[in-house]
Amino acid sequence: MNIHGGRVLSTYTHVSDQWSTYGTKQIIPTTREANYTLDELLGNETDLPIHEHATDTHGATLVNFGLFDLVGKALTPRIRDLGKITMLRVDNPTATNTLYPHAGPLLADRWNEDLIRGTWDDMLRMAGSLKFGEATASLVVGKWSAASRQNTLAAAIKEWGRIRRTIHAARYLSDPVYRRKISRQLNKGESLHALRRDLHYAQQGAMVRPHLQDQTEQSWCLTILTNAVITWTTEYYAMGIKELCAQGREVPDELLSFIAPGHWENINFFGFIEVDIEGETAKLDDGWRPLRPTLVNEAGTTFLLNP
Repeated sequence: MNIHGGRVLSTYTHVSDQWSTYGTKQIIPTTREANYTLDELLGNETDLPIHEHATDTHGATLVNFGLFDLVGKALTPRIRDLGKITMLRVDNPTATNTLYPHAGPLLADRWNEDLIRGTWDDMLRMAGSLKFGEATASLVVGKWSAASRQNTLAAAIKEWGRIRRTIHAARYLSDPVYRRKISRQLNKGESLHALRRDLHYAQQGAMVRPHLQDQTEQSWCLTILTNAVITWTTEYYAMGIKELCAQGREVPDELLSFIAPGHWENINFFGFIEVDIEGETAKLDDGWRPLRPTLVNEAGTTFLLNP
């Protein structure tokens, strides 16, 4: 988003697989977004049990792979040029190729077991500090990512990250269901980005407040509004499906998994909106607006219009 003076401000958001946004953070665009990937998972104040995080290549750093595993989370990125990364083995090349005749040649490097063993206690203490809020994940990730090779603990975290990245890459390459799950989650985030851009029309997508606290409040207001649209659409989808079932239509669960609330064709973003609260409330049926009537196309298929 643009802020006053033509400068640029980045907003990092976390979206659940239920389409709700549970984390919003203002970051400086000159810093790497990967530093903030773990923040909202550890600082999550909702009741959502977050176990896994999907991201694009920007979040797939070795430090993130290592720290995610150490705090009990899973990092599942979609990595660009996946075939160019170095994958690790636990034995010599001959034994590895014998055990894995097809994947063995891809395992080009051996992991440093002595390094991990010597720093394991320190790595667990650092993970505990993150989980109990003694340090922010963005600070730790940024420091270890920039640390020199002579820093033993930083090297150990990156080595553990190489192991976790190898496991993820092997599963990503061999499991098409796993790949589709990651892509679906990333598409949800992109869809909500488009919704936020349309909702943020009042200032033409610009942050006009100069201070970080005010910018954060403005971003959270946008997050609340986005979640309200998603919740509204989800509730009326449920009512529409229930109405179709009452009419004798069969709506299989497999079909429902492809229905997403992340659209806004039925939302009016522009103009002055005046609402007669008492008059509109009096028209409601048990607190809900009535559904629109159904249409039947030439093939005889019934469609329930959006409310």
